[in-house]
Formats: sequence, C-alpha cells, structure tokens
Amino acid sequence: MNRNIVFAASAIVVAAIAVAVLVIRSRFERDLALASERAAQGSVIIATRCGPIEVQQAGAGNPLLMIHGSGGGHDQGMAWARPLVQHGVRVIAMSRFGYLRTPRPADASPEAQADAHVCLLDALGIGKAAVIGVSAGAPSAMQTAIRHPQRVSALVLVVPIARKPGAVADSAPPVSDGKDAALLRLLGSDFLFWTGLRVARDPLIRHVLATPPEQVAAASPSERARVNDLAERILPVSRRAAGLRDDTRLGKGLAPYPLESIDAPTLVVSARDDGFGTYAAAQYTASRIPGAKFVGFDDGGHLLVGHDEAVRAEIVALLARSR
Repeated sequence: MNRNIVFAASAIVVAAIAVAVLVIRSRFERDLALASERAAQGSVIIATRCGPIEVQQAGAGNPLLMIHGSGGGHDQGMAWARPLVQHGVRVIAMSRFGYLRTPRPADASPEAQADAHVCLLDALGIGKAAVIGVSAGAPSAMQTAIRHPQRVSALVLVVPIARKPGAVADSAPPVSDGKDAALLRLLGSDFLFWTGLRVARDPLIRHVLATPPEQVAAASPSERARVNDLAERILPVSRRAAGLRDDTRLGKGLAPYPLESIDAPTLVVSARDDGFGTYAAAQYTASRIPGAKFVGFDDGGHLLVGHDEAVRAEIVALLARSR
C-alpha cells in the first residue's frame, strides 16, 4: 500500500515537472519569436563598398548616424535616438559588425568599422553627418571623426568605452576572465538570457547593463519602461553574439587615439557609478578633444537612469550649434 502511494506521488511529481518544462519551453519559444520579429522591423540591408550593412532610418532633416553599444543593433540604436526626430533630425541607426544582419568581416576593428560608417553614408548619398557613439559604439565613432573629419559635423560619446588616463588605468582592478566568460555564456544563449530576464532581472541589470537596479526601481515610469525595453531588445542575443565577443575583447585593451586631431564639436557624457567604469575615460577623452564639453552625473549607471531628457537636451543643443 505504502509502495503504491510512493509510486503514485513520484508519478505526479514527474508529470508536474514535465508540464512545467513544456510551459517554460512554450513561453520561451513564443517570446523568442516575438523578439526576432521585432529585431527585423523597419530595417533594410544596404549594399556598400565595405559590404552589406543593416540600417533603419526615421525622420527628415540633418542626418545623424547612430552607433549602438554592446548587445545592440539598429533596433537598439533607433530606440535610443528616435526622440531626436522631433528636433529636425534624420536618424540613421545601423547594426555594427557581427550584430543582427550585418556580417562580421575578417577585420572588425574600430578603424574598419569607422570606414564602414563612411561607406554607409556614401551609399545613402550623405556627405556629412553628426555621429553618436554609445558605449562600445564610441571607439568607431571616434575613429570616424579621426579618419574622416570632413564627414563628421558633430560627435557625441555617451558612456563611452574609451582609454582611461594612465594613472587611472594602472590602478584599476584587473578584468576577471572568469566573469567575462560567464557573461559571454549568458550573452551567447537565448534561453539563458531569457531566463535571466524572467527570474533574475535585477542582477542582470546590475551586471550586464552595469546599472544599479535600485535606481531603476526608484525612477519614473517612463524611465523604468525605457530600461526594460532596452533589456528586452537584447533578445535574440544569439544573433548579436559575434559582435558582443568583439566588444568584450575591445574593452580590455584600447590603444591611444589621436584625440587632439578631432575638430568636430564634441559632447561626452557619463555617470560616476557606471558599472563599466566609463566616467574617468569619458572625462579624459573630453579633456583631449579640443573644445569638447563633458557632462557628468553622480548617478544613473551605464544607462544614465533619470537623465535621459537632460542628455537629449544637451545633444539637441550641440546639433543646433553644429548646423
């Protein structure tokens, strides 16, 4: 009798686990399909002399090339820059090498990416554009201004992955290869990343998006929605993995750039509590670019939570001056 009860209880547990697995799988596949559909919306592939580049455009007016950060693509870039459309800006949001439908070439360096940015402008018939580089998009944005100064009307670097001054770089704690490997496993698996979004969103925001989750929780509804939308847009992460791997390697050893040669009006923005430690690098970068303006916040993390409108106002003012 007892043996039958144990057997029945075990069968119920196994059945419950099987049902739970089926439900989780169904929800994951549904969410991934929706994310894949959303990632393809609004973009086209432009044939350039540097190869195919995925791009999405919005607005009419002065052109602005939007260069996304890690885990992004044209979709993340457009979500970030679309509010500028109402200020007479034509936003051109592209997918960098290894992201979504832009293939990764053998040379995926910031210099090669900068040349590809100009190839895209050429293909679109644009002679000169403002350039915004966010996070890991900053190195190729800077290289565009350095290598092709006649094509850049203004430069904006937001929480830039950039070289720190020597003393700061020497005193910084060593990068953990183990932590990077764990993050790359998470960021290479759609299922692991989806699970993190559903059951461990706060740790994901802290460690992947480098932003204190308590600041997100205390932010306005619109800011919380912006952060959550950005996090969701990283799916499908498997289609961004090649670019993510490059960005991880890039952040470990940037060579010095001839920043003094940049002559475009420049704005650099960061926050002291950015989990990726961009504040010192941003300050240093601004100090090396002639006439650059640095805007620093004490809080907000890598996503500059609570400062979205202030940052946009600074960008609009810079673009107005550069016209």
